[in-house]
Amino acid sequence: MNRILLLTLVIACIACSPRRDARVALRSSLDSLFQSGFSADGPGGAVLVARGDSVLFSRGYGKADLQTGEAITTHTLFNLGSISKTFVSYGVLMLQDEGLLEVDDSLTKFFPEFKNKSLSDKVKIRHLLTHTSGLPDNREVSKDTVFYLTANDAQNWDPVMQADDLVFEPGSQYEYSNPAFNGLAMIIEKMSGQKWQHYISEKIFQPAGMAGSTITDGAHPESGVAHGYIKTGGQWKEDDYGEEPTFCAAGNGGVWSSVEELFLYEKAMRTNTFCKPGIIADSREVKRFSNWASADPPFIGWSWFIDKTPDGMKVVGHTGTQGGFYCNYVSIPEKEILFVMLSNFPCEREKLTESAMKIILSRL
Repeated sequence: MNRILLLTLVIACIACSPRRDARVALRSSLDSLFQSGFSADGPGGAVLVARGDSVLFSRGYGKADLQTGEAITTHTLFNLGSISKTFVSYGVLMLQDEGLLEVDDSLTKFFPEFKNKSLSDKVKIRHLLTHTSGLPDNREVSKDTVFYLTANDAQNWDPVMQADDLVFEPGSQYEYSNPAFNGLAMIIEKMSGQKWQHYISEKIFQPAGMAGSTITDGAHPESGVAHGYIKTGGQWKEDDYGEEPTFCAAGNGGVWSSVEELFLYEKAMRTNTFCKPGIIADSREVKRFSNWASADPPFIGWSWFIDKTPDGMKVVGHTGTQGGFYCNYVSIPEKEILFVMLSNFPCEREKLTESAMKIILSRL
């Protein structure tokens, strides 16, 4: 080996060594954090941290199914809860790109059966996508829990169409709405001519390579997925399909995926794999309304929540909570950093996320 080549290799090794040490420290710190946050013998979670195309850390903790003892891995499917709303949003935006609807279309176009058409004339698709519709969540879930254990998207949306009044003028303020996304799911079905679950699978899952991901359509799978749990009287009790009212309403929280496949989702968004350039970028920009009246400024894109790191970098993300499932999805586009945590029990999601992001940002 000549001296120049040898010197080049030595310099490369010296340069790589601190980087390698930093990644080892990152993995060690994250593993220590999540070992303290998840039990080995109870329900747990899966975590993935990536930068660019590289997975820097991924691991599963605890049990996916307490009855069988199946361990959680990075390929375990979890119910994503409200992270599902981002998939519904892209379904709507792709239909707009196909010329089949506009985000400024009023709901009367899709739901002429609204009891008070002055409401449906005012409310636009954009308001549903941003939780600014003013439509009340008038479902009486606590009075009819048996019905809502199996109620689908249409059955969760129907009560909203019976509203007499709005809570506030559309676009004037924010109020989180699950039924809004049941309605959006129904719009996808009406305009695509197929079940919205099939449309999302065909248009997003397949192009992104998310072969294992699926969407609730009735009872959730009995095998191949994590089960959600809550602790009652010191004992773990299953809390998902059959126990949690509105769990069958898929538009607001019906997607099942793994940390590995959500990494594929993020990469597909970065490369515009399932939609034209510009759609993803626009979806991750804060949407503003001329009649905004809230003291707090707008902070939501097309379903994505937009924030900033302490040093000013944009943060795009969404949490998910449904039954025993507690999840978080955090992306920092500027650095192509992704943090995903999926859990099948009510973990200390915010505390773990905050601690994890401090570790990640201090080392990357």
